[in-house]
Amino acid sequence: MDKLILGRYIPGNSPIHRLDPRSKLLAMFIFILIIFWANNLVTNLIMTGFTLSLIGLSRMKLSFFLNGLQSMFGIILFTTAFQMFFNHQGQLIWQFGILKITDTGFQTATLIFMRFVLIISFSTLLTLTTTPLSLSDAVESLLKPLKPFKVPVHEIGLMLSLSLRFVPTLMDDTSRIMKAQRARGVDFGEGSMVQKIKSIIPILIPLFASSFKRADALAVAMEARGYQGGDGRSKYRRLLWRWPDSLTILIMIGLGLLLFILKS
Repeated sequence: MDKLILGRYIPGNSPIHRLDPRSKLLAMFIFILIIFWANNLVTNLIMTGFTLSLIGLSRMKLSFFLNGLQSMFGIILFTTAFQMFFNHQGQLIWQFGILKITDTGFQTATLIFMRFVLIISFSTLLTLTTTPLSLSDAVESLLKPLKPFKVPVHEIGLMLSLSLRFVPTLMDDTSRIMKAQRARGVDFGEGSMVQKIKSIIPILIPLFASSFKRADALAVAMEARGYQGGDGRSKYRRLLWRWPDSLTILIMIGLGLLLFILKS
């Protein structure tokens, strides 16, 4: 829990930090679209090198970045294991009962694993280098064309901002509650699967209680400050699109064209 970095913002003055949040958000959407064209060794190496170069430009230590992603690897491995064991196409490599590993299933699972890792890495880099308020402004700005269709643009941006802001807080609360329960003699690692699931209940109940209490306090604070939604509100932070932002989008488009050419 203490190592989880998804949703956290790390202050800095790197070229990635200085980009307009709209360009970083658009770059992430393009990245998620073109990652599905990386379906062989060469294209995956290109995407991996590109992601590592972005981490280098952000001036963050790779060890810090990898340690923060360790908590997500279990979910990724669990997801890709289904593809590996239950895809029976291709030549059989290993079998134990109903579980089979074929060359096609192994290759597909490897591609899915790489896609998950790269998408999570890119999205984590986005949140590490962009404040939640800037992301909220970026979402609201990009969704402005939908405002005439009665889409609650400002409310969507506000919900995104609050969600990203309170992800680290919820993780800190979870860690604090687990330490308190361990001090009372609760062991989360012993017993059968049913007992392990039951041991989570002493975490969930106080976590939900603290979350509702924090949400109520936030609502009261917003009302006390006269919050009335997005209509008629001025902006303290002005988004400024500059030439590095245009260059970023062009690089992402060029990367997509390269992957399209090299894909299998």
